[in-house]
Amino acid sequence: MGVAYSVGEVDHLYTFFVQWSPEMYKKGNKKHPRPRYLIRETHANRYLVVGKNKVAVINKLLSNPSSCSANNWEIITVQEAKRRLSLSSSEDSEADDPEYQEEDGDVPLMLGDDSQLLNDHHMKRLAAHMPARTQGYPWQLVYSTAIHGSSLKTLYRNMAGLDSPVLLVIKDMHNKVFGAFSSDPFKVSKYSYGTGETFLFSFNPEFQAYRWSGENSYFVSGTVESLHIGGGGGGFGLWLDADLYRGASFSCPTFHNASLSSQEDFIVQDLEVWTVQN
Repeated sequence: MGVAYSVGEVDHLYTFFVQWSPEMYKKGNKKHPRPRYLIRETHANRYLVVGKNKVAVINKLLSNPSSCSANNWEIITVQEAKRRLSLSSSEDSEADDPEYQEEDGDVPLMLGDDSQLLNDHHMKRLAAHMPARTQGYPWQLVYSTAIHGSSLKTLYRNMAGLDSPVLLVIKDMHNKVFGAFSSDPFKVSKYSYGTGETFLFSFNPEFQAYRWSGENSYFVSGTVESLHIGGGGGGFGLWLDADLYRGASFSCPTFHNASLSSQEDFIVQDLEVWTVQN
């Protein structure tokens, strides 16, 4: 199964790779960037997923390659793992390793709480578009209309003191799921805030992500009356009212997006906000 650990230990594992194969990972070698790895236990179907620049590492296992534990593990790239899997016709071996069955080879989002809106398909698709700095960390539910009621003020209050990105997920009355990733937590602000990591997304019906176009920096802004994501062209990419009941989604220059819902004006059925703290 896939396991994720602290990113704080990335340098230790990279040092191990450099010592293990210096000709491949030497500085300035643009031909071979830091890869994504699977550390595979050779006598069991267990895997440690090691993402590029977001590496999970077990120091005690790898710090002493001569130890019995270290000798039980094999380090291979994800690409090599896929190649081996393609050569195998065993259905059992595929079922034993769900990591290899992920869409586009990405590990789904890890949620620390139950979600009423996100299923496995949603989490797999979203994971591929998340910034590297969020990968490998569990997401915690910070606000839910089902738990906290429908109030933008409560949403802001629950995020007071946060300094981490957030994922906004909405289901409307037509059962369409869509939302936004914001590089910064939502708050009341006179000016727009956020970075180019911010994006809109929709499962309507197929997944579509709308990234920053570079035309303006109207990422996120909020008042006590409404929350806005994207803008600059007479309409917001995503707009929510003070009661988190009515919303709207228009094409906007910030993301060059289509309307996220099946209609530009929609009614919110449920809403969740998740945050990852790294």
